[in-house]
Amino acid sequence: MPEPTSAPRAQDGPISDAQIRERAYDIWERHHRPEGLEMQFWVMARRELTAEREAKVASDAPAAAGAGDAASL
Repeated sequence: MPEPTSAPRAQDGPISDAQIRERAYDIWERHHRPEGLEMQFWVMARRELTAEREAKVASDAPAAAGAGDAASL
């Protein structure tokens, strides 16, 4: 039986405003710091973080399922 961990995993819970803010700032810098596009960069950041989280969950799911199959042999 695995021991529970106290630190939350990346895919647990909602994406925080701090995470979105940091990503939006990175996007803003990559686009040469234009003015007036704050909301667009915020939305882009949220979408990127959500997509990354969903991809991580999807890639972890087959590995976890496969590990359980090997244990039953």
